[in-house]
Amino acid sequence: MSSAHAFRFRKLAGESEFTLEDFAGQVILIVNVASACAYTPQYRDLEALYQAKKDKGLVVLGLPSNDFGAQEPGSESAISHFCETSYGITFPLAGKIEIAGAARHPLYDWVEEIAGRSGLPRWNFHKLLISRQGALIDSFPSNVSPLGPEMMGEICRALSAE
Repeated sequence: MSSAHAFRFRKLAGESEFTLEDFAGQVILIVNVASACAYTPQYRDLEALYQAKKDKGLVVLGLPSNDFGAQEPGSESAISHFCETSYGITFPLAGKIEIAGAARHPLYDWVEEIAGRSGLPRWNFHKLLISRQGALIDSFPSNVSPLGPEMMGEICRALSAE
């Protein structure tokens, strides 16, 4: 598969699905999220980033997962409630997925094919930056701040590219 746009997700706490193709022409920042992680406060920065850059073509997409430290054990409705009430999240969230192990979502097989194991999440709040055309630009470990210079530089370059 040559483009991230082919991947499909179920909406959080919903029956309907979406594909990343729905965001074609936009830069997509994909983040595996968890509600009970030391990095959970990054939700605040992710929402600020989304609000600041969505009109320029950035989509932030949260992928809840319980794979790292069992830090997302709640139901999808509990996750939705937590995100809305604790951080005012308005960016899209997918249904819970597996990221590590044999049943991982195919998106992460694609990431490994392109970037090797170093592109895969090792913990919650790992970030994948996808170009407007659906190519993987880069991956960022959990400790890289969404509003830090490393990420902001890459995001601004991606947003300015055609």
